[in-house]
Amino acid sequence: MKVLVTGGCGYIGSHTILELLKNDMEVIIVDSLINSKKDVIDKIKKITGKDVTFYEIDLCDKEKLRTIFEKEKFDSVIHFAGLKAVGESVEKPLMYYENNLISTINLLDLMKEYNVKKIVFSSSATVYGNPQSLPIKEDFPLSTTNPYGTTKLMIETILKDLYKSDNSFDITILRYFNPIGADKSGLLGEDPNGIPNNLMPYIVRVAVGKLPILNIFGDDYNTVDGTGVRDYIHVCDLADGHVLALKNKKTGLKIYNLGTGKGTSVLELVNTFEHVNNVKVNRQIAPRRDGDIDACYASNELAKQELGFNPKYTIEDMCRDSYNFVKNN
Repeated sequence: MKVLVTGGCGYIGSHTILELLKNDMEVIIVDSLINSKKDVIDKIKKITGKDVTFYEIDLCDKEKLRTIFEKEKFDSVIHFAGLKAVGESVEKPLMYYENNLISTINLLDLMKEYNVKKIVFSSSATVYGNPQSLPIKEDFPLSTTNPYGTTKLMIETILKDLYKSDNSFDITILRYFNPIGADKSGLLGEDPNGIPNNLMPYIVRVAVGKLPILNIFGDDYNTVDGTGVRDYIHVCDLADGHVLALKNKKTGLKIYNLGTGKGTSVLELVNTFEHVNNVKVNRQIAPRRDGDIDACYASNELAKQELGFNPKYTIEDMCRDSYNFVKNN
């Protein structure tokens, strides 16, 4: 199978490409490099011993994207590309709507034109908003608390409407919970440009002295220790979920949660990181951020039943692998 991976130089995209190559799939990467680095391509080749084709293109440029559809005849698409920082989306909503929606519409339009009918979309647990109960199942009501999440929900709606209009499409929507960790090689991991928006790369940078202190946003949530609770999943387990989605024999429009089914608080995560890596992480409590919720963790029963998805990495593994990546880089 030949797969177009948008945003393939990013954190989740690059780890998914490792799994695709291990499964003998051919990979074409399209990435604008807005929040990723080109040296990821060399690292993928070093880890797998296999080649990938790379194009530096912004999906918002439809005619440049068209050249890839003309040149490369692929069977399926995994769509990761998009802006993804919750806080930034609250500050710059128009930028998020423009980038994430136009890029996706361009991609789907060209897929329809060139008769590429299989897509796996990188969605997010943010589409559940502030859930009324836990664990979260796929049929829960959908709402959002920030513009980033709203773009994910809008794209889900676009995909559902596309399927209604043309049921020859094979569409899988994967709702991620909180990916952390890194490849065992220590070559690939979460390496955002500038100050990290996500918790784990911030923890690691404080641990190695690149940043002075970790801000824990809020300690008055209705949780085990007052800090936010999330479902952290190892990025390699998440990557495996994408390969399972591509291989899935069930066709049509499918939606799956990809999480571990277990909630971990921010403090529990920081304490585990300190314990397994034998390091100190300076931290302080800061005010809550707009758009953050108390707790969020998945029911992944549907993904287990229909995809055979079974996460194997622990929180300890995630903390160890994240630290190993930054120490190596």
